[in-house]
Amino acid sequence: MAGNPPDARGPHGPALAGPGDDGPALVVDRPAPAAGPADTTVAAGAARPARERRRRHDLSVALVYLAGAVLVTGRGWLDVHGRLLGSRPSDQGFNEWMLAYAAHAVTHLENPFFTTLQNAPDGVNLMTNVGMQLPGLVLTPVTVLFGPPAAYLVFVTLNLAGTAYAWYHVLSRHLVRYRVAAVAGGLFCAFAPALVSHSNGHPHVTAQWLVPFMLWQVVRLARDGRVLRDGLVLGLLIAAQFFIGLEVLFLTALGCLAGLLGWLLVRPREVVAAARPLAGGIAVAGLLVLVVGAYPLWMQFAGPQHRVGHPGSPDQYALTLRSYVAYATESAGGGRHSAKGLVANTTEEASFYGWPLAVLVLGAVLWLRRQALVRVLALVAAVAAVLSLGTTWTWGAGRTSVPAPFALVADLPVFDSLVVARFALITTAAVGVLLALTVDRLAGLAGRPDRAYRLVAALGGAALLAAVVPVAPTPLPSQPRVPAPDFVTSGAWRDHVTPGRTLVPVPVDNMTSLYWSSAALVGFAVPQGYFLGPVSRTDRTGRWGVEPRPTAVLLTAVGQGRHAPVVAPADRDRALADVRHWRADALVLPAAHPRAAQLRAVLDALYGPGRQVDDVWLWDVRPRTR
Repeated sequence: MAGNPPDARGPHGPALAGPGDDGPALVVDRPAPAAGPADTTVAAGAARPARERRRRHDLSVALVYLAGAVLVTGRGWLDVHGRLLGSRPSDQGFNEWMLAYAAHAVTHLENPFFTTLQNAPDGVNLMTNVGMQLPGLVLTPVTVLFGPPAAYLVFVTLNLAGTAYAWYHVLSRHLVRYRVAAVAGGLFCAFAPALVSHSNGHPHVTAQWLVPFMLWQVVRLARDGRVLRDGLVLGLLIAAQFFIGLEVLFLTALGCLAGLLGWLLVRPREVVAAARPLAGGIAVAGLLVLVVGAYPLWMQFAGPQHRVGHPGSPDQYALTLRSYVAYATESAGGGRHSAKGLVANTTEEASFYGWPLAVLVLGAVLWLRRQALVRVLALVAAVAAVLSLGTTWTWGAGRTSVPAPFALVADLPVFDSLVVARFALITTAAVGVLLALTVDRLAGLAGRPDRAYRLVAALGGAALLAAVVPVAPTPLPSQPRVPAPDFVTSGAWRDHVTPGRTLVPVPVDNMTSLYWSSAALVGFAVPQGYFLGPVSRTDRTGRWGVEPRPTAVLLTAVGQGRHAPVVAPADRDRALADVRHWRADALVLPAAHPRAAQLRAVLDALYGPGRQVDDVWLWDVRPRTR
């Protein structure tokens, strides 16, 4: 079937090559024909209502996306401070702390890339973790006024809506003729299992609202050849993403590289013609990013508490081939056990398209194969999917020993720090664009006078809808959170702990440290924590957290009923050394703790009699640590 004529213009977008033709790999916006003076006046008058209609349509689309995002995160909004959203409460606690620290850094003019207020006194390298400096800065008013839990929910909700709208904006302006196709592409790119699963606790991954603009800016460099201007714009976008999440930035760069290789295979002459402006623009962008990111890059790779690699084997977080045809936990077609054995945890379900959609995407690629862009997207999607499988080819739960391509790069710098399953984020974006192109083609057929074309469009739309509905997201779960004591939330701690000094929660628990610290907007330091750091000062291999100090081990065991409330002389010596190491001012035990009596007995034996302050028991150790 022939496509629309190449010079046909859609109802709101640029002219495109006919979808049935072997059009350019990169879509070119076509200028309108030259107009005379009289035509210019008429055209200007007609353009204003058109722009107003577009704004209204864009606003309507944005509201639809926001409604979808609220549907996914809604259970968290029902009780912002009383519940934790998603299946990974520790991840939310970590991100709330990061947002709280960002607000603290802004209001106290402290280093946004390194702090000793977690894991006191050694500190945490925030670049080798997930710094999120830019979102933290933007959300500082929300964090200060309404608290880190509210800022977190705003962040994770707007990530979904913003990512969807960013894809819609780029697709509707540059790639498809029909708005419905751009809407569909935005919906899939943001609400497919990849971003919904990461909304369980990884807002740095779901914050992809700059990705479509970065990709289009690369296309503009290759198409227009305006090296300095487009290179600077690309550099600014990259620099902004740098301070949102480095992992997504790296995956975007890999997606561009895969696309360039695909373009080279499909249109080698175009690649040669575009090589010089593309290289020049990327050099300009790279220079700008190096200037802006010099210090944080040093912190990332050589600063205090930096790490090398990711804890565990890369295959621990790899996907399997079967994961691409199964359904995700939070998809309409899935359930609690649908992804079991196919992925490390519920945050990494970055594939999970189901058989119908997988077959439909393959069919769409074959149907639209004459479009060079479709062939490039198919190659990018396939390469990223293969990399997401890890070092071996594996179908189901049991891993094989057959080497897969990722084994060739697994030990390279940066690659050794990636969570392998996240390569599928590239696949999801490529599939989203493919679906937009498919819907665009179907919409074009539906508008033709020939009944046969309309029938094909109707059947194709029905098949697409049937394949996509099972992938639609379901609301994320939520669970109650243990509230921080009034002693912390009321600010009463200020009478007992000097800002910057350490308050030690009892038992010494990583997440308790973070929740209490977040509730106080990081006004005091805490021991341990939840972060990635090096094994030791001499071994930079990445690990989760640190080895607990002896007193932390003792108090945790007593709190869990695994150790009698008995203290030996050696315990007293270690307890004194530990509070001095932590630079502690006070140890604080919630009075409501189920084993408060046993813990009080141990702490009294270690540090002398404590006293009750509000809803906690407190041991003032300043005379021993100052």
